[in-house]
Amino acid sequence: MMRWFPYVIVASWLAMAVLGPWLPLEPDKVDLPNILQGPVSGAWLGYDDLGRPIWDRLVMGAQTSLYVAVWVMVISFLIGTFIGSVSAYVGGWVDLVVVRVIDIFLAVPGILLAIAFAGVMGPGVENVVIALSIVGWVGYARLSRAQIMALKQRDHVVAAVSLGTRPMRIINRHLLPLISAPLIVEATFGIAGVVIAEAGLSFLGLGVQPPEASWGSMIRDGTRYMLVAPHMVLVPGIAMMLVVLAVNLLGDQLRDRLDVRSRDRR
Repeated sequence: MMRWFPYVIVASWLAMAVLGPWLPLEPDKVDLPNILQGPVSGAWLGYDDLGRPIWDRLVMGAQTSLYVAVWVMVISFLIGTFIGSVSAYVGGWVDLVVVRVIDIFLAVPGILLAIAFAGVMGPGVENVVIALSIVGWVGYARLSRAQIMALKQRDHVVAAVSLGTRPMRIINRHLLPLISAPLIVEATFGIAGVVIAEAGLSFLGLGVQPPEASWGSMIRDGTRYMLVAPHMVLVPGIAMMLVVLAVNLLGDQLRDRLDVRSRDRR
């Protein structure tokens, strides 16, 4: 059962985000008589402090988290892999500069840098994507650099160099396919981190703005009513916990499948 748990949760998250626009939802409809109402037959997750159905806003928040997670992962993956690969293959002063820049980014907690960038650029989902991408490329650059450093002296790479193959072609055809597995695993764990980071920025008011919904902003709105309407915090909090847990479990399974040594042991 636990083996299929992450697949069910991630599939539900994707279904909510993708099918949400076509569902008969009213996330911004205000129903004053139902303010802070708990789960009832018409709204099985209850209503928030403005009388809006929490289920509808939960689906809207799933769209926001998936949008930010996918875009941040893609941008960070491409930029970080390119910088790390070129840095490791070229070496010299280029690699020295890249390593120092990576060290500077790693010296400060990523979420603090993201808060600083988002604060400078202003609130909005696009600015959240930019801020998290500026911070997120570092992990992919460090991983790709380490992998390329270990592979660039392989016989097939040396043979390609001796034949006059261009550096970018060597990186694309002979090196990147060999490091794709750890990069894919890193991207899987990165998605879970982005979901939490986006919720944190929205909780601070630096993410999506009303009336748009985010799991972080839903938790922020519910903190004032914890004693009288705990479902306002518990519903988005549990949803985010399940998604992050499921994505991390999928990352663990993917890492085990792509690890040649563990396959050999099995």
